[in-house]
Amino acid sequence: MFIDSHCHLSFPELRAQLPQILEAMQAAQVDQAICICTTMEEFPAVLALAEEHPQLWATVGVHPDNEGIHEPTVAELVEAARHPKVLAIGETGLDYYRLNGRSLADMEWQRERFRNHIRAAKIAKKPMVIHTRSSAADTLRLLQEEGGEEAGGVFHCFTEDLAVAQAAVAAGFYISFSGILTFKNAQDLRDVAHSLPLERLLIETDSPYLAPVPYRGKLNSPAYVPHVAAQLAAIKQMPVEQVAAQTTANCRALFGLPA
Repeated sequence: MFIDSHCHLSFPELRAQLPQILEAMQAAQVDQAICICTTMEEFPAVLALAEEHPQLWATVGVHPDNEGIHEPTVAELVEAARHPKVLAIGETGLDYYRLNGRSLADMEWQRERFRNHIRAAKIAKKPMVIHTRSSAADTLRLLQEEGGEEAGGVFHCFTEDLAVAQAAVAAGFYISFSGILTFKNAQDLRDVAHSLPLERLLIETDSPYLAPVPYRGKLNSPAYVPHVAAQLAAIKQMPVEQVAAQTTANCRALFGLPA
């Protein structure tokens, strides 16, 4: 009934509880989850989860925040994406939130990394999982310059304004909402969700982070993604079953995810 389009089950706090998490997913009618890669060093563990469990799938990529790790070439990303359980390139994108005294010009390494991921996605013919924080203008610019709409993808854990969302949707991308949508201080984000067509939306947990109300502040899990769906249904004033069906169809269409 539900798909968690973005979680991090390879992270230690979730990996240690995997049997219980899979049971909770089944009880909550969360049929599938996409395990997101954040470094090439992590990729074998992410892929192993997808290979061992039929309801789990994988991506390959390097999160924009990560430094001091292996920097993959376009060829490495393309090769890893050939695996049948690897659905997408990412998590990739730009993040200028923590500059730590650096200027935007100093972040060229992030922009070059993002360009390589876009190029790999186009060659591999796999969509991208895009992270953007305090960097929306450059994220959209690089996607346009590199022809990223050819690969497509999703702006995950969306927290930007409506103009950014509309620009992304106009370029053919999907928008994914996390548990932030349920937070008391997130009315602006709920207004964005209200304005977007359900046909371009996904839902996610980004677990182990950002647990939705009523679990805020606790360890997040894919089993909690129905709470995101329920909030989206309330915003759209429609049955949660309709939101579940459409976001599931959207996720399968984007990632080529089989039923």
